[in-house]
Amino acid sequence: MRGIILCTMIALLAFIQVNVSFAADKPGDKAAPTKVKIPPSVLNIAKENTYPNSTQDLPMLQPSKFAEQLIDSSDIKIENPELIHMLNESAIAKAPLAFGYRATIYLGHWALNYESSETAPNWEYQKINMNYYDNRGGEVPYRIRYVQESQKAVIGGLTAKIPKAEDVQKMMLLKATEKTNLPLAFETIVGAGTKKDEVYNVASNRIGYLSSYASAVNEKGKVTYGEVYLNLKGNKRTITIKNITSQGIGAWIPVQDHVSFSFTVSQQPR
Repeated sequence: MRGIILCTMIALLAFIQVNVSFAADKPGDKAAPTKVKIPPSVLNIAKENTYPNSTQDLPMLQPSKFAEQLIDSSDIKIENPELIHMLNESAIAKAPLAFGYRATIYLGHWALNYESSETAPNWEYQKINMNYYDNRGGEVPYRIRYVQESQKAVIGGLTAKIPKAEDVQKMMLLKATEKTNLPLAFETIVGAGTKKDEVYNVASNRIGYLSSYASAVNEKGKVTYGEVYLNLKGNKRTITIKNITSQGIGAWIPVQDHVSFSFTVSQQPR
């Protein structure tokens, strides 16, 4: 009898394990987002950079309980950190005798959300430096290293003029950072005298050119606008969005403290 019970339990456990495994591997499950892979030619210069870039952290603002109730009442997704911040700072006390009370408050025209469609890195976005050595008269290879000759500011931005540009930039920066896991900012500076220890050999009778580029991410997507109204009906509070419009937009967002290197040799000067 015990043998029969033991066999039944083993079979049941095997059945559960198979079903759990099948459920975990079914094709409908969402895969974890893939982060951008940095190529070997791109080096991090955060420690060596003579100009300390300030980290542009834009944490996802968490709505308060009241703000979350208002956001959930809207048919249009609200992601704008500035609008969420304003709702977090708002408070409307419930009145015991509010029966029959009605009011509609216009909160303004806002960029409500940004939907990303493409995020692509350009590791050679902007040339920032050139080191070279003429070894045509040399008999042995010459070793050159990267040295930033002058301070260089790399500035990104939106590819077109649109309303509420600053709010849109913040939402695009949040989405691009989330998708790439790169240190992004709309401005990054490489200070003069920044160096790296990596060595590039210039053969005899050759001229060596070490080109340096700032990297950036090209972010593309769609921003949704609308007029936001706060509705008060008795003790019920809701948000209504009117005159909704959408517009495609792109942006270049530099990668902070990352430089791409390209080394070439030739017999003739460029």
